[in-house]
Amino acid sequence: MGTGNAAGMADWVGALLGGLRELGYVEGRNLSIEYRWADGRYERAPELAAELVRLNVEVLVTHGTPGTRAAKGATATIPIVMATAGDAILSGLVASLARPGGNITGSTFFNPELAAKRLELVGEALPRVTRVAALVNPGNPGMGAVRQAMEPTAKSLKLELQSIEVRAPADFEKAFKTMANRHVGAVVILEDGMINANLQAIAALAAGLRLPSIGMTELAQAGGLMAYGVNFSEMYRRAAVFVDKILRGAKPGDLPIERATKFETVLNQKAARAMGITFPRSVLVRADRMIE
Repeated sequence: MGTGNAAGMADWVGALLGGLRELGYVEGRNLSIEYRWADGRYERAPELAAELVRLNVEVLVTHGTPGTRAAKGATATIPIVMATAGDAILSGLVASLARPGGNITGSTFFNPELAAKRLELVGEALPRVTRVAALVNPGNPGMGAVRQAMEPTAKSLKLELQSIEVRAPADFEKAFKTMANRHVGAVVILEDGMINANLQAIAALAAGLRLPSIGMTELAQAGGLMAYGVNFSEMYRRAAVFVDKILRGAKPGDLPIERATKFETVLNQKAARAMGITFPRSVLVRADRMIE
């Protein structure tokens, strides 16, 4: 169950299916999957979770904090595997990573730390920028902690940080017009199911304004300037391992929740040339991947 849409999450679902195939599960042969997508409308997540519970599925695989929270509210007995979720402890999904208890396990990443690191990268790559926007979805309960984590980093870098809110794709154009009117020098795109599913549109809007953007690795691939983030495809592949263990009899509450360990810095040289930006050598040497 995802809070984004099928098209925007196709690569990650593909990674999950690939991981399941490696473990002997083939959809349509010995595995049946019910897909549900909220299309960025988080208010639909509880209804979708309840629908899957009524189908009596054996395992619920969820994306993000809102989706996992909805699944947790719908069932205390069906195992829930978080393919991804921001700080599972801070968001109240579990009390412990080592012994989560209850019916939730899977993988988590620390979105507040990622957002702060992105601000640091903006400060290093774009030293003349003084005003930065953060594109956030206020409907995501994890965003409060993320914005709080960014404030001290922005202050230490002497950056003015402005939050620009979007609740649906229809809000993107207005949000970027607001950034242009406020003369922001760069935008940090924060992880969120609805936002993640629309990175192509976001990258195009930023490029149209010649506005440097930084976010998850898929943003740079879509045309954004920079990326620093976790490898979501790898997290989805790992979700298959949790599903396999549960189907073999393991209790989710006994399976330690894994923290994301693979982080990647991506620089889009094509986007940089279009904006007249030259990356400092200190940034170039940190890049794990370059998009030419």
